Amino acid sequence: MPDWWHRDHPVFVPLAGFFTGMLFIILVPGTYAAILKAVVGYERAEELFAFVALTLVVPLGLLVPPRTRRFGRYMVFGVVATAIVVIGVALAVLWYLLNRDR
Repeated sequence: MPDWWHRDHPVFVPLAGFFTGMLFIILVPGTYAAILKAVVGYERAEELFAFVALTLVVPLGLLVPPRTRRFGRYMVFGVVATAIVVIGVALAVLWYLLNRDR
C-alpha cells in the first residue's frame, strides 16, 4: 500500500463513511428493484419495493457499537445529504416544468 494511504488519518473515516452512505442510498434501492423485477415480475416488485426501507437498519446499526459509531454517523450523514439533494433537485425540476408555460 502507498505511503500516503493511512487508515488512521483523521479524514479517512469521515470521507469513507460519507461516500459509503451516498453510494448506499443510490445503489441499494435501484439494485433491489432490478432484482425484484427480474425475479417476480413488475406488479409484484411494485408491491415488495417498500421492503427496501429495511436496509436503512444497516447505517443505524453501525451507530450502536462504539467501534463503528463514527463511521456510522458519517454514513447516515451521507444517506441524508444525498436524499436531500435528490429530493431538492427533483422539486426544482418539477417546479420549473410546471411554471415554464406561464
